[in-house]
Amino acid sequence: MTTTLNPETPVARPAVAPRSARSRRLRRLWRDTGWRHLVGIAVVIYAIFPILYVLSAAFNPNGTLTGSNALFSEVGFDSFARILNNPDQPFAAWFANTVIIGGVTALLTVFLGAMAAYAFSRMRFSGRRMGLLTLLLVQMFPQLLAVVAIFLLMSSIGDIFPALGLNTKTGLIMVYMGGALGVNTYLMYGFFNTIPVSIDEAAKIDGAGHTRIFFTIILRLVLPILVVVGLLAFITSTNEYVIASVMLTDPENKTLAVGLYQLVSNPRYADWSAFSAGAVMSALPVVIIFVALQKYIVGGLTAGSVK
Repeated sequence: MTTTLNPETPVARPAVAPRSARSRRLRRLWRDTGWRHLVGIAVVIYAIFPILYVLSAAFNPNGTLTGSNALFSEVGFDSFARILNNPDQPFAAWFANTVIIGGVTALLTVFLGAMAAYAFSRMRFSGRRMGLLTLLLVQMFPQLLAVVAIFLLMSSIGDIFPALGLNTKTGLIMVYMGGALGVNTYLMYGFFNTIPVSIDEAAKIDGAGHTRIFFTIILRLVLPILVVVGLLAFITSTNEYVIASVMLTDPENKTLAVGLYQLVSNPRYADWSAFSAGAVMSALPVVIIFVALQKYIVGGLTAGSVK
């Protein structure tokens, strides 16, 4: 007896092996994003290892680095006690000096740089293009090359105005501002160009002048770049060593970068554990400010490069 097949009846086909489909998906996932995750994990491990090593050295009761090779083999707070209670090393004064110098430098750099960037962006005057090129060219030469000139200049200024001379916080702030205004003004100039000029024109129709437009309108619109410039100026001034070591000679006026170097400058005994403890505590202000202002950083660094 022969059986006839109904042509409308679907014929069962062998199912595709799910293992081959899964392997194709895995290969596609690896090709698209998988290798990026692997590279990211490797970079994170590479970046976090020095931090772990410094933390291990800070909590090591001994003063040498040999005991810190095995991470967190010994944990104690002796190094923090040594650096905080040593009268010959006024860590609290160094910390306060660093915060004051870095904060004032950041605020003045943001304020003066924003005014200069607004003038270059919105006003047309003779020498404008040459001024921008001069700001860019001057920043090609680091302040390190001018240490001798800065020392002689501040020494001469101190003979006339002692509050601005050597071994003064005000003099060091002036030097830092001179080095930070150029590149930061150029950075803010690119951000100011992204703000439509029509906003200024509408405000002028309502009777507002340049001062009112700058303080009440423009500064609010360029807040991300102001935060970025202030953060960069703060980090640079707090970490700078060469000029601060030349300018500041009194132990009570030194910054953390200069003061902590004394802990490891002695060739006979270098207290690396106390140095690491001081480095950990000195990094706290920068970390707190960075975390608090993180939402402005990406926008401030990228928006100025669009136009």
